[in-house]
Amino acid sequence: MEYTKKLIYQSNYWYNDGLSKAGIRDTSGAITSLRRSLQYNRENIAARNLLGLVYYARGEVAEALVEWIISKNFKNYENIANYYIKKVQETPSELESMNNAIKKYNQCLSYCEQGGEDLALIQLKKIVIAHPSFLKAQLLLALLYMQTEQYPKARQVLRKAHKMDTTNEMTLRYMHELSQLNSKKLARLKEDKEQTVTYNLGNETIIQPAAAVVKDNGPLATIINILIGIAVGAAVVWFLVVPATNQAQSEKLNNEVVKYSDQIAAKNAELSALKKELEGYRASSDQTAQAQATAEATRASYEALITLNDHWNSSDYSNETMAQELLQIKRESLAEAGAALYDEIHDDIVPKVCEKRYQSGMRSYEVKNYDNAIESLELVVSLDEGYENGNALFTLAKIYEESGRADDAKASYERVVELYPDSDIAEEAKSALSSHNTGEAGTDPDGTEGEE
Repeated sequence: MEYTKKLIYQSNYWYNDGLSKAGIRDTSGAITSLRRSLQYNRENIAARNLLGLVYYARGEVAEALVEWIISKNFKNYENIANYYIKKVQETPSELESMNNAIKKYNQCLSYCEQGGEDLALIQLKKIVIAHPSFLKAQLLLALLYMQTEQYPKARQVLRKAHKMDTTNEMTLRYMHELSQLNSKKLARLKEDKEQTVTYNLGNETIIQPAAAVVKDNGPLATIINILIGIAVGAAVVWFLVVPATNQAQSEKLNNEVVKYSDQIAAKNAELSALKKELEGYRASSDQTAQAQATAEATRASYEALITLNDHWNSSDYSNETMAQELLQIKRESLAEAGAALYDEIHDDIVPKVCEKRYQSGMRSYEVKNYDNAIESLELVVSLDEGYENGNALFTLAKIYEESGRADDAKASYERVVELYPDSDIAEEAKSALSSHNTGEAGTDPDGTEGEE
């Protein structure tokens, strides 16, 4: 009991920490704290609902729905998660718009991977205009602006992203890199300004190199020329000094070359870091697309499960209708709580539907009404492939054969042999397959039977 109290206390502590961070728009920190809260107590409804809200604020609607659905499974009544899910369902156009934005974002990653940064920029501008809270799109847009040296636009996008999430690691990193690039740009502009002279001539402004000022300083230029002449004469007289002078000049030139090489190397290193980061986005595009497909399947399954649960709790829907809805859900994409709800509904309605449709199919088969028999038994097999110890599947195979659907009959017979290799129906299925193969072997290529 003491250990349980400590777990609950720790969970509430991290929930309060996440709540305070969410209040100051620190969504990254809030997500970390709320996940830690759920590690101590996964049934902390308040923490789970708040985590869903934080995901929703970042434009990650699918992740938000998952958290709210899990919360609803833990506590179905008097749970605000029901309100959030209902609001999302009431605006399917908004949800569809967000899904399209995610698909376009993944397409932008593909454009970047293929070197189409211009197309990615056009697409991302539309995405962030339609969905300003889509943080990942904002960051990728800022990175592309930096890559194309559109620094003012990159700074504007990063400011918006920083307001949405004040401690996001990628946002802070991009802002730091942008600040470094801006400082170097200002230093370069200052150096260029010092190397020029600006003056007015009438109504015109003249800009020329600073060296041109020497022309206006006649006496000084004359003295300098005299000194240079003396130096040249001395160099001719004392020719032994020339090698030393050349060596000094070579060393100075080498130092300048090293200095500029270091500057070029530093800038290349910065560009290389940005290119590597962009390449990282490109390399992870396939993983992102796969993760998005999995998230989309999970979202669709949970939405179908919510609808089925509502129908199951209502008395307005037949078991066969709910069985058809059950076939649309992928159980493997559900979490533990969702899978438990799926199994509960499955165990309640599937046996009833299978019994009713199996009897109906057998009656139709007896009177040679193959269409109705196939319709009934196909539903039974899709819900429970091993119903009646495989007799439903075996009977469906015979109906296929008698109605002229040889390929479907062969596939069903093979499935019977695979599932029940040591049973009587497996022997009959093998015999039917042997007859089927013999019939195929005795047919000429033009479709006529060969003579024995």
